Amino acid sequence: MGTDPQPASPGHAVSPGRHAAVKALLAIDEAGSLSDDLFDQISAKAGLDLRDRAFMVELVRGVLRYRATLDWRLGLLSDRRIAKLPTLVQIMLRLGAYQVLYLDRVPASAAVNESVQMMKQLRRRLGRDWSGFVNAVLRAMLRAAPPDWPDLAKNPVEALAVQYSCPTWLVERWCRQWGAERAATLCRASVEVPPLTLRVNRLRTTRAALLADLGAAHVEAEPTSISEVGIQLGRTSLVADLPGYPAGHFYVEDEAGQLVPLLLDVQPEHRVLDACAAPGGKATHIAALMANRGEIIAVDRVASRLDRVMDNCRRLGVTIVTPVVADMRELKAEEAGAREPAISPALPEVQSRPFDRILLDAPCSGLGVLRRHPEAKWYKTPDSIAQHRQVQLDLLATTTRLLRPGGVLVYSTCSIEPEETESVIDEFCQSHREFQRDSIAPWLPPAGLPFLTPRGDLSTMANRNNMDAFFAARLRRIG
Repeated sequence: MGTDPQPASPGHAVSPGRHAAVKALLAIDEAGSLSDDLFDQISAKAGLDLRDRAFMVELVRGVLRYRATLDWRLGLLSDRRIAKLPTLVQIMLRLGAYQVLYLDRVPASAAVNESVQMMKQLRRRLGRDWSGFVNAVLRAMLRAAPPDWPDLAKNPVEALAVQYSCPTWLVERWCRQWGAERAATLCRASVEVPPLTLRVNRLRTTRAALLADLGAAHVEAEPTSISEVGIQLGRTSLVADLPGYPAGHFYVEDEAGQLVPLLLDVQPEHRVLDACAAPGGKATHIAALMANRGEIIAVDRVASRLDRVMDNCRRLGVTIVTPVVADMRELKAEEAGAREPAISPALPEVQSRPFDRILLDAPCSGLGVLRRHPEAKWYKTPDSIAQHRQVQLDLLATTTRLLRPGGVLVYSTCSIEPEETESVIDEFCQSHREFQRDSIAPWLPPAGLPFLTPRGDLSTMANRNNMDAFFAARLRRIG
């Protein structure tokens, strides 16, 4: 995680949440990603209470969400290019600017003063004192009138990149593929704060009962409009404090993600493979659809991620999931002329007998869920899409060999990029004539039919239901 910034000196205490936010942003920059447990690690190390931890998370996600906009505003007030400054100076400027521009409840003076104070504490590490520079830029921001946005008509790429804080390469890509109007919708969605959505665990309760419990606890909640097992909360809450959490009455999951397991049409006693299972949301949903009868093999490459799957299974009362630590790409390709598929010694549980259903929720660029993972905007590149596409094709080639005749595989991604969605299915079907692409229409809730593509797939791209952007296709083995 790198060397931590020095703690505040006596008499000049910096709020623990701000101090922790600097450490988190520095760690993310060094790693090029936001790990699942980073906030927990920093909170534990700093001894943060719930309030300070929540403030840290809000600051970090806010800076990542609006980074390009913040840099543009700061650049108008600085005689130095923001991107050329030391990383810690960039972080401190963005942190102060985010509070000044987006957090009304935070006094602007406190945001500036604490940013300056932290800069003073870091002068030895940086080799010089940047506090005066940070102070001058942030105080200029306090005095300056909001500037006009770049002209959309003259340069739509620059205008959208600045106003909605998106990397230029991604805006160019979206404008080229779908035009400026659709690109604007996608860019705008990337800076939205997503709602907190629950999936009711029907193994333990009903949607009506959970809504009643939430209402009795004065939690604003309403049923989702598409998913028949979803509940959307009116404001963000601490999940562990919600009624029914310890008893496993729900799982936190976006409404679009709740639609994917339905496409499998699983039945009790089926044998099901979840090929990329962590953290377990879809595996536990599939178990509920199977009435907790049958067998689900949950595969993931990382043992600690499978631990999370099993923790979720225990809380939700799911007993039919077997975890397997492996990479599905390890399945050996069939040798030319071989009568039987080669068996990989790493995956005996997976290859013991064919599956009735397979879910391949494939690794992807994640460009459909940028509002949940804003760090991805700054650490993904155009090459990421091509790299993920190859992994997706490899996984399809190996997992489909495990499906029985008449069995069904559902391929899904949280990407909106054609190379990771329709194009992957097109290429696979062209080279695997034993598979047929089925329309997903029979398995969608009636309210979800507007998300049916002309090819019969699921796409929630640019939806008006405040859902993430997901893609899913259904393949059936006919030979």
